[in-house]
Amino acid sequence: MAERQEAVRHMANELGQPTPESRPLLERRKELRALDTALAALHDTVDGVPQAPHGGLLAFTGPAGMGKTALLNEARVRAVAQGFTVLSGRGGEKERELAFHVVRQLVQPALATMDEAQIRTFLGSGWYDIVAAALGLVATPSGHVPEPTGVRDGLDWVMTRLAVKKSPLVLLLDDLHWADVESLSWLASFAPRAVDLSLLIVVAYRPDELPLEAGALNAPSADLGHRPFTLAPLTATAVARIVRDEVGEKAEDEFCEECWAVTEGSPFEAVELAITLGERNLKGTSEDLSAMRDLAAAVKGPGLIERLQGLGTSTVRFAYAAAVLGQAISPELAATVAAIGSTAAAEATEKLRAARILADGDGPGGSLEFVHPLIATTIYRSIGTSLREGMHNSAAEAVRSAGLGPAAAARHLLEVPCEGNTEAVACLRDAARQYLHSGAPEAARRLLTRALQEPPLPEERAELLHELASATFLIKPTATVTHLREALAEPGLGLELRASMVYRLTQALAHTDRMAEAATVAAEEAQRTTHPRIRLRMQADAFCWSAFRTDEQDSARRSRALARLADRLTGRGGLEERYILGVRAWDAMVCGEPRQKVLAYAEEALRGGLSWTHENRGFEVPVSVALVFMYCDQPRRAEELFAKGITECESKGWRGSHLALAQTLAGYIRYRRGSLAEAENLVREGLRIADRVEGAVPAQWFAIGILIQTLLARGRPVAARRLADKYRYGAVIPNAVIYPDPRTVYAELLLAERRTDDAAPLLSRVGEWLEGRDWRNPAWCPWQLGLSRALARSAPDRAVRHAQDAVKRARDFGAASAIGQALHAQAEVTGGEAALDLHAQAVDQLEQSPAAYELARAQVGHGAALARNGRLHDAADRLYQGLEGAVHCGAEGLAARARRELSTAGLRPLPLRYAQTDTLTTQERKASEMTAQGHPAAVVAKELHLTEQGVRQLLSSVYRKIGTDPAGLAEALETFPGPRL
Repeated sequence: MAERQEAVRHMANELGQPTPESRPLLERRKELRALDTALAALHDTVDGVPQAPHGGLLAFTGPAGMGKTALLNEARVRAVAQGFTVLSGRGGEKERELAFHVVRQLVQPALATMDEAQIRTFLGSGWYDIVAAALGLVATPSGHVPEPTGVRDGLDWVMTRLAVKKSPLVLLLDDLHWADVESLSWLASFAPRAVDLSLLIVVAYRPDELPLEAGALNAPSADLGHRPFTLAPLTATAVARIVRDEVGEKAEDEFCEECWAVTEGSPFEAVELAITLGERNLKGTSEDLSAMRDLAAAVKGPGLIERLQGLGTSTVRFAYAAAVLGQAISPELAATVAAIGSTAAAEATEKLRAARILADGDGPGGSLEFVHPLIATTIYRSIGTSLREGMHNSAAEAVRSAGLGPAAAARHLLEVPCEGNTEAVACLRDAARQYLHSGAPEAARRLLTRALQEPPLPEERAELLHELASATFLIKPTATVTHLREALAEPGLGLELRASMVYRLTQALAHTDRMAEAATVAAEEAQRTTHPRIRLRMQADAFCWSAFRTDEQDSARRSRALARLADRLTGRGGLEERYILGVRAWDAMVCGEPRQKVLAYAEEALRGGLSWTHENRGFEVPVSVALVFMYCDQPRRAEELFAKGITECESKGWRGSHLALAQTLAGYIRYRRGSLAEAENLVREGLRIADRVEGAVPAQWFAIGILIQTLLARGRPVAARRLADKYRYGAVIPNAVIYPDPRTVYAELLLAERRTDDAAPLLSRVGEWLEGRDWRNPAWCPWQLGLSRALARSAPDRAVRHAQDAVKRARDFGAASAIGQALHAQAEVTGGEAALDLHAQAVDQLEQSPAAYELARAQVGHGAALARNGRLHDAADRLYQGLEGAVHCGAEGLAARARRELSTAGLRPLPLRYAQTDTLTTQERKASEMTAQGHPAAVVAKELHLTEQGVRQLLSSVYRKIGTDPAGLAEALETFPGPRL
């Protein structure tokens, strides 16, 4: 704790920038007017009239020396004068390797006076553990490694809290072109939020040096209300004013014109030259021109170095050491690196101050700063290679000895030649671990790559490669594969380390769409290892990756082997057994085995728990087990597992591809329940997250397919087509199994567009693929239902056969929703009285399921068939039921069809009879409780003074509201809230 507070105080003390002498800003009227306008927008009143505070982004750009820092200093003065809170940060040419360096400069001063408990309270529940390492609040990070997306979300929350608590807030960011990539990436993503806060972000940078990560800040933006202001060189008139302010009003015009020419209108050079002219007591006459040119040459470049060398050897070494150390220079550290005593260091400091090379920093502790970054760059580049490397090496040792942490030392080691230094390797690895826990895998990768080049001791090489592979997993999984294959070839690996490497290798292969290789690697390791628990673990992985291969050659054989293994396990022996049982539950479901068996395996897998964030397990199996309940008509149980899993992911900072997929599949569950508007929102959020995460392509595939299905169910085929075209959905088939199956979804879109001739062959190919794998469950992939629709006109007999076979398969599986959908499809392609009976059976089955949208579809279909057969009274009842269901589901297209069918039959739609609610009525609660206790419908009807049909309707509503079928009713009622009184 004390170490953490000291680290925060040290950073907070570093943040002050030298305050330049107060000078008027010449020829910057336009920029200052924009600054005043932006500051005024932060007020909640103008001349006593209330207004909504409005933030934004203000950018000042231009080459070095154009006065960007002076504008930011003026922004500070004006903001403070208006009572605003100001936080500032600055990029550094030598600090670009320090992940989140600029973010820490911004945030740490606001947190420096708080202890850990106060910071936890300020940040709110859950965020501290995610962002603490990135903000430098913990000296030794531990626990789960958060994803970069999670850390960025956490930083969004931190800055939003600061903007609210310290409103109005102004952020000043200088030399943004030198900011670390992690800070830039966060700022670029966060900046659009400023418009909704009382927050003004003012940045300054050299546009030609701005990294790609900050490109959004360099472009005009209507949303942010800004365009970058490019600073122009000063005119001759302005330079003359600066010169005369120092040497007197009698400076000649010719002299001032020449000052403008030699400085090229650079405000920095003009000011420095003018100050020097004043110090030399020059009067600005034509006789002074030669001396002036010499002084101008000494402001930068070779002239500056010549001037520095004239100050003495010790002073030169001290200046070199300061340039190596970078920002917020500690005189003590600089003396150590320069290898000079304290007296010599003090003398050097005074000389460099007098020469306007160094100045005092604003922060406590006597820190120093270069007067301008141009000076620091020029001096650093003048240091000979050998001396510079030696100073960086000394700096690494001095920084570490001063307790400033491995990351501060590691950035110096990157500038030192490889020497096989074990201490350097240890420092680089420690710093990389900090960066991984900070959500900065790219920074960790750089350090670990350098550590590998050092090189490490032979016995440490494999572990170092493993760490490097972990660092590259989220940013370049192909590199992870290379590193792990190299690591696995190293001799003497421990069992657990090797198992961890193999698991990570299979994950990387799977994430790069090499599912077959992933399965093969796990299977081979299962054969190789002699440890029984590791063998089980590898078998589980092999079965898992095989199940998600699209090109598996003998799925039936793999399923039989999995079944034999699972039947020997109880699930109580450990996590490995539970993973095997979880994979078995999924496999049994897609193969269409009886749902009672499927659910039994799933329940056994969950006994003891399945973590979604186990770092050496992945979350594919826990997610699959949760979805088994959805396919088995118990979506409420699936939602409970997803809610717990999503919370677990969020709490660990896994807010990238994991959260994208979890949000998307949570939306899929809502879609299957018939809550289409909610489903659309969840899936769109999942797709939004996936779109902003590098390498989240599988999550995109899931989201696009589910969103297309949802849009089609809502009656929006045009929107579905736009989405498909945008992502080229249907044109590319992944090597991994995606659900819902992309080709089947695309065929549904074609059917909605009445392109049956295109849909039929596509669905036939899907059927051939699934038949070859023995995946026969229409609840998982209803390809036969779509094919029967596609063939209804061109090959009606084939259409009927496909529908009949789908009904049989659905009955074999036993989920009422699957049976009802298949019966409905069969009814649609069957004529005469037989179709009416099939329609009635479909409705009956779906009334015993939680599938509200499918029930509404079946009711509308039944009502339409009844109307066509002249049974208008019965048709009206069914169509009204279907219309109500469609409206409550958000299925506008289905509701419109129901209204058309009513109109065609000469009937008028009635007002909706009840408001949509998920709360059980008192009657529904009583009926469901009695049914769960085993009472038959007749007994329940008598107790409630209803008919048995009335009881069935009550229970149907219960199943949809709770999200379960009759088999899961008793368990669902235990956690479902009671009726409102």
